[in-house]
Amino acid sequence: MVGCRILDLGLVSYDKAYYLQKRLREFRREGRIDDVLLLLEHAPVVTVGRRGRRENILVSEESLQSRGIRVFEIDRGGDVTLHCPGQLVGYPIFDLRIHGKNIHRYLRNIEEVIIRSLKFYGIEGQRIENHTGVWVGEKKIAFIGIGIKGWITFHGFSININPDLSYFSLIKPCGWESKTVTSISEISGRRPEPEDF
Repeated sequence: MVGCRILDLGLVSYDKAYYLQKRLREFRREGRIDDVLLLLEHAPVVTVGRRGRRENILVSEESLQSRGIRVFEIDRGGDVTLHCPGQLVGYPIFDLRIHGKNIHRYLRNIEEVIIRSLKFYGIEGQRIENHTGVWVGEKKIAFIGIGIKGWITFHGFSININPDLSYFSLIKPCGWESKTVTSISEISGRRPEPEDF
């Protein structure tokens, strides 16, 4: 049986978290560590995945910079997303060589864990066919964008716990014009913190 260590890191800059993922991914590939799940929050940051298009960022880079928001083009799947305080971000560093080498199942497992976790708040999350992530009605509450190198995972998921949802007006989340986002606090009327999730 493979162990999994959970590291709750609090607020971490995106570039430091990315560097940590790369280091841990190498350690995991070499068998020096077991699976690791990093849990954290980021200061406001926009990331553009491998299939991302910069036109899905709806304001200029100067406008983002004036708000202290950096943009990173990164090596994960998906389009444009945004991270900010109040959003729980998880970066699983898992060895899929021992978990079945099945990327589709890995993605569905992440969704399932999030759907089950939302039930603790009385929220019925669901999948939408051909759209990775978790939804409540027509609003997205959790985002998934992964990277895999040598069957070791990195990047991961984010769940809107109690973020300032106005940040999402700066982008087309995941490149969708007509979809909106929501959070646990917006749906439940409660204000849980990411570390409570």
